[in-house]
Amino acid sequence: MLILASSSPRRAELLQQLNIEFIQRAADIDETALEGENPEQMVLRLAIAKAKEVLEKSPHGQFALGSDTIGLLNGKVLVKPTDKTDFVQMMRSMSGQVHQVLTSVALCTANEHRALCVTSDVEFKELGDVEIEWYWASGEPQDKAGGYAIQGLGAQFVKQIKGSYSAIMGLPLYETVELMKQMGCSPYER
Repeated sequence: MLILASSSPRRAELLQQLNIEFIQRAADIDETALEGENPEQMVLRLAIAKAKEVLEKSPHGQFALGSDTIGLLNGKVLVKPTDKTDFVQMMRSMSGQVHQVLTSVALCTANEHRALCVTSDVEFKELGDVEIEWYWASGEPQDKAGGYAIQGLGAQFVKQIKGSYSAIMGLPLYETVELMKQMGCSPYER
């Protein structure tokens, strides 16, 4: 049985698209960046830690899938906006710019783990104050890293992406299936 080490409804929806049977359990780990750790190292470490944490609480012989996503603009991590002022500043800085979304995926068993990171470029259109205010009022950006949801209303601000749409949403499907096949957990074999 595959365990999705996440409480994210988006990750669960993406995994369901693969017609894979899984159970979902939230991981409870410290997600603070370590000193000297770069963003790619951080998302890889967190994906592995999430998968290992839920696996330790589950019967042996299972697979655990962990994932972590962050956004970067000019090397600075894009976090969830703390308030409206923070959100407006974030949107203005992303307006007309390309930012990166890093999403890691890790698959763990009791004896082995494999992990990788996918980087996607997201280009935002030029945003006006009315659009930014409207989006904040929608309620969507309040709990989203980077202040937007590509699968929601925020999609209208995305001019172009280079990379994986599913990774931007939180789980790179192509890479997930490849890891599953490598670890003997192929979705094609039942």
